[in-house]
Amino acid sequence: MPPANPGMAVWRTPAVVIGFGCLIAMLSFGPRSAFGQFLAPMSLDHGWGRDIFALAVAIQNLVWGAGQPLAGGVADRFGTVRVLCVGAILYALGLALMTYASTPGMLNLSAGLLLGLGLSGCSFGLVLGAFGKLVPEKWRSMAFGFGTAAGSFGQFLFSPLAYGLIAGYGWQVALLVFAATMLLIIPMSLALATPSADLSPGAIAAAPIEKQSVRHALTEAFGHRSYVLLVLGFFTCGFQLAFVTVHLPPYLLDRGLTADVGAWTIGVIGLFNIVGSLLAGWMSGFAPMRYILSVIYFSRAIAIVVFITLPASPASAMIFGAVTGLLWLSTVPPTSGLVALMFGTRWLAMLFGIAFFSHQVGGFLGVLIGGIAYERTGSYDLVWWLSVFFGVASAVINLPIVEKPVFRAPPVAAAAVA
Repeated sequence: MPPANPGMAVWRTPAVVIGFGCLIAMLSFGPRSAFGQFLAPMSLDHGWGRDIFALAVAIQNLVWGAGQPLAGGVADRFGTVRVLCVGAILYALGLALMTYASTPGMLNLSAGLLLGLGLSGCSFGLVLGAFGKLVPEKWRSMAFGFGTAAGSFGQFLFSPLAYGLIAGYGWQVALLVFAATMLLIIPMSLALATPSADLSPGAIAAAPIEKQSVRHALTEAFGHRSYVLLVLGFFTCGFQLAFVTVHLPPYLLDRGLTADVGAWTIGVIGLFNIVGSLLAGWMSGFAPMRYILSVIYFSRAIAIVVFITLPASPASAMIFGAVTGLLWLSTVPPTSGLVALMFGTRWLAMLFGIAFFSHQVGGFLGVLIGGIAYERTGSYDLVWWLSVFFGVASAVINLPIVEKPVFRAPPVAAAAVA
């Protein structure tokens, strides 16, 4: 099999690029998806309310979202490897420092700021941006699906692993193990090396394009109605995912179930999202992506209504995990696919990063409001129903999106007009 693009090392075939990218996505997404397992033991040991831990994770989501466009822009301009390496180091440092977080301020620094910066530099957003440049166009939709599914497999692995490590050795050891694991991303990142400055052979837009500046790319994107709708709709995904990841395990405890049920429910979400992400990536190759997104958001709203109105049991939790998993990160392949379709792949990591910022603002609010609502009312009901409302709203918002490349005048024509 030839390399993913001309000029690349022989060993960097599309399969190798996708394989190592998937491993990076799996490792980077795993620990942060298991944070719900740490809420109860850390809060108990330090005498914190759930709002303290929730605030730190909310900060993490916001910093991750704010840092993603910047990290994507640097990767687009200077190459992916150095961004992945710095992100992995910050991620590992944040996890390690969490073991010493005996005050809310230290928790906000480690679990909030450092982990947020680390995630912005080595999460699946950077991986998908590299795929867009390195993988042939005919592979692109499925590559986005594989990269997203790999993150979910990390969730499936790390949530039960966190539970086992915490039960057997304590939450501090679990965090140190996870920190050491993040350093494996550094050697793996070499497979995702992308060209700096100039357009890579795979980064050809569907419409004529000159070498765009960052400013022109941003102006074009924010002046494009369909992109703005896509960004607004992605807010809901972050709100729902972050709330469920952090607050579902304690919610199940409150309803009389055991801690292992919460751990395995989060794991089941990750397992079934492998199927959902691959299916969404496959469907994005031929079905209207706006309809895929609309169906996903509306289906999530229905699943939540059914779950919170049924009696709590291990069976209902696992079924909710399976259904939610199918809909979990399956929004990412069509979202990234729409960005690539509209604007090409030159600034894909940055423009997807901006959409992801909206996602993380939603995550910030989902986690934070969840913690505050519980401390004030003793219940998560308010946030569950907010999740339903946002799901229906995003289903509607995505419908008017126009799926075609943005119009760009050829450089010669543009010069003639000038």
